[in-house]
Amino acid sequence: MPPIIWEHRPERLRAPAMVCAFGGWNDAAEAATSAANFVAGATGATRFAHLDPEDFYDFQATRPQISLVEGEARSVAWPTVEISSARVRRAPRDLVIVSGPEPSMHWRTFCESVIDLAEALDVQMVISLGALLADVAHTRPVPLVGITSDEALAERTSVTPPSYEGPTGITGVLHGAFEEAGMPAVSVWASVPHYVAAAPNPKASLALVRKVESVAGVSVDAGELETAAADYERRVSSAVAGDEEVRSFVERLEEAADAEAEMESEEEVPSADALARDFQRFLNQRGDES
Repeated sequence: MPPIIWEHRPERLRAPAMVCAFGGWNDAAEAATSAANFVAGATGATRFAHLDPEDFYDFQATRPQISLVEGEARSVAWPTVEISSARVRRAPRDLVIVSGPEPSMHWRTFCESVIDLAEALDVQMVISLGALLADVAHTRPVPLVGITSDEALAERTSVTPPSYEGPTGITGVLHGAFEEAGMPAVSVWASVPHYVAAAPNPKASLALVRKVESVAGVSVDAGELETAAADYERRVSSAVAGDEEVRSFVERLEEAADAEAEMESEEEVPSADALARDFQRFLNQRGDES
């Protein structure tokens, strides 16, 4: 049986962007998969295919789930990667969402299967989402890091390049496979406070959703997620306030974040020499026009 099981063929998609997120190692506080699933729900995405789990999962590590049907018969749901598509109104492109548990084995075959899928659907760009635990404050904007070798995507992404070297998950491997295949791809990771790593973290998910919007050029109604993010920050702040040691630690993280933001702001301000050059260029252009 081929790895990709097509349930039906989606209607022709317009310059689709593929959004990928996988649970487990790549998904601190489930922020990445929650973001992908939120985008799918907000855009009315419908499932049209899945990957055969027999090829990619150790069912002792990622076990199937049993549920009751009408209180009697049991239904077994096998872990799998679901593939959905959405026609996005008033947007230049449609979306393909690939989401599920990180595969346990045969990663190279897995990547080849997802790339084959992207080529079959004429996908124009790939956005991989991840989340990692970090020394960041829950009260500050969610830091995002991203990597791409595509210049156009680099301009759209506008995130800090990562400095991490070490073990990686399927998100990093798949991103590398897409780049080797010559397909425009960007991988974006949200930093999640390690002192509150329990899922969910809607604030980190919201940051990833907003980045999907800016990179893909689509708009998502994220009002529900914004409310959840604000409530999350309030609840964590309330819990932190009751522990002096944790509160002191968070305050140090806030100071570090504020100092870094101030440095970045100063770097963005053009120097006097740069302003003088721009003004001279403006005068020269006016002279040429006259």
